[in-house]
Amino acid sequence: MANIKSALKRAKITRIRTARNAAYKSMMKSAVRRFEASLNDNTDVAKESLQKAIRIIDKLASKGVIHKNNAARKKSKLTQKLNKSIAS
Repeated sequence: MANIKSALKRAKITRIRTARNAAYKSMMKSAVRRFEASLNDNTDVAKESLQKAIRIIDKLASKGVIHKNNAARKKSKLTQKLNKSIAS
């Protein structure tokens, strides 16, 4: 355990940010799950949920919660899934 006041503060801030980042990641995963569930339904609903998921992914990449290349990869995979479901 830290004894110095600044180290205690850094530990506290780290706990807060870790919890916040976990909530953001959970929100992203939920959006992706909603999109994947909507693929079986109407294509308009799937397109809307894809846009919502992409918006959340971009937001997290801009905040630094996930890396920009990770965000690009996720968006690409989701778009591929949508295009594949539309084609079939």
